Amino acid sequence: MAITTVGESLHWSYANLAMAHSAIESKAEKYGQMHFMIRSRLYNGLRKQTMQIGPLAIDERLKMVLPQACCYCGSREFLSVDHLIPTKRGGANTGENLVWACRSCNSSKGALDVLHWLAERNQFPPVLLLRRYLKLAIEICRERNLMDTLIVEAPELPFRLSSIPWLYPAPSQLRLWIMELD
Repeated sequence: MAITTVGESLHWSYANLAMAHSAIESKAEKYGQMHFMIRSRLYNGLRKQTMQIGPLAIDERLKMVLPQACCYCGSREFLSVDHLIPTKRGGANTGENLVWACRSCNSSKGALDVLHWLAERNQFPPVLLLRRYLKLAIEICRERNLMDTLIVEAPELPFRLSSIPWLYPAPSQLRLWIMELD
């Protein structure tokens, strides 16, 4: 399958995310036929606009029920809010773009793209953090009418399009959140 547009790239990653989330929830060691069916059905539904990404309100609700800890390292010390997509890069100054971060991670990440920053640290983001990030990225691209734009012709964005993961690690190597959830 050739992924050539911004929308295809974001939708493919989001569909892979749904596949990974399902596999983690079912405690699968590796992806199986059902997980691949979830990915395929969602990706095709997003492309044909017969399906939608989940609302950011779900992720906002998670902020209230997840343990208050740095979303990058899990520390509960010296917490502040961090813009997931930095305002210096054009990210919104809204609640949907705010996450908890410890002082150390917040200053280390700075205005870098979070996916690029985590990749430099050899870390794949927790699934729930990546889900929020992808929803924000899709929202930005929809608002700017960039979903049908060829990747090679995409203008500079507040996030790094090249850091959007197309391939996901095995479910056994992924975490739903930065810390274990009860």
